[in-house]
Amino acid sequence: MVLAEHRQGEIRDVTFEMLYKARELCEKNSHSLTAVLLTQEKDLVDQLKGWAHQVVLYNDERIAGFNPDLYNPILANLIEERKPLLVMIGHTPWGMDLAPALSIKTGYPLASDCVDIMMEGGKPKVVRQIYSGKIFSKVGFKESEVYLITVRPSSFKPEQGNPLAGEVIERDIPGDVPEPRRVFKEFVDTSAGEVDISQAPFLISIGRGIGDAENIEQVRELAEKMGAVLACSRPVADQNWLPKYHQVGTSGKSVKPKVYLALGISGAFQHVAGIAGAGTVIAVNKDKKAPIFRVADYGVADDLFKIVEALKQKIDS
Repeated sequence: MVLAEHRQGEIRDVTFEMLYKARELCEKNSHSLTAVLLTQEKDLVDQLKGWAHQVVLYNDERIAGFNPDLYNPILANLIEERKPLLVMIGHTPWGMDLAPALSIKTGYPLASDCVDIMMEGGKPKVVRQIYSGKIFSKVGFKESEVYLITVRPSSFKPEQGNPLAGEVIERDIPGDVPEPRRVFKEFVDTSAGEVDISQAPFLISIGRGIGDAENIEQVRELAEKMGAVLACSRPVADQNWLPKYHQVGTSGKSVKPKVYLALGISGAFQHVAGIAGAGTVIAVNKDKKAPIFRVADYGVADDLFKIVEALKQKIDS
């Protein structure tokens, strides 16, 4: 069972990534796949047809926006009724809010922030990253009827394959669901600004390795010489060294440039998820074991300022 995540009239990419992996597991183990959609926008169900054997639709104005006070009891009721072996939820702000509470409510075990899932002896095992992504660990569960998993965005590249049946089953919100303590008002894109990094074909992005706000000017000069747009990781935005709309990552913007030059960025999963659609990734970092090198097409283990100066001299000559 996969919970579909949506925003502003679109199913989010993490949903299709989970459905792709879930279908792979189902086909190997002769299981069926169900997608669950809670929304006021009934037309969203059309985006899910073909990705699952069934789509369970809850269509109600009370769930116009994400509200864990409603999602939790609705999903708990459905899980208890259907007893799916696996329930997959995106490791996003939605999932991080919802999944732990859902685990407590149902009593089923939860593994969070997983980058892979496999079946061994009829039971699920998951892969998680530890020590800032430098080590992968395989994790098992205690014995259970149902297992809950949150999946890190961009862990899988979705390919639909041959369309599945996509039978739509409409359900009403259970009558015993209590009134929510929170009410969804509106969605505000805090990353909107003068520059739209999501549309830039060439990004030069800086991370914690830049050291100080005064050093950014050197990289800004390089970006201007190369015709690139300046971007950053979360630590730089958190320090207010660059405006929030320059931030790449799950709490910033997902980008798809043809070239992404990462300077002094370690490669935390939140940042890596934001560059999943990039073409060529070039990373510069002093730490040879930095996780960014796992996703980079080219890597330089050296001081970023030496590389910046060398590039500027090459351009000027």
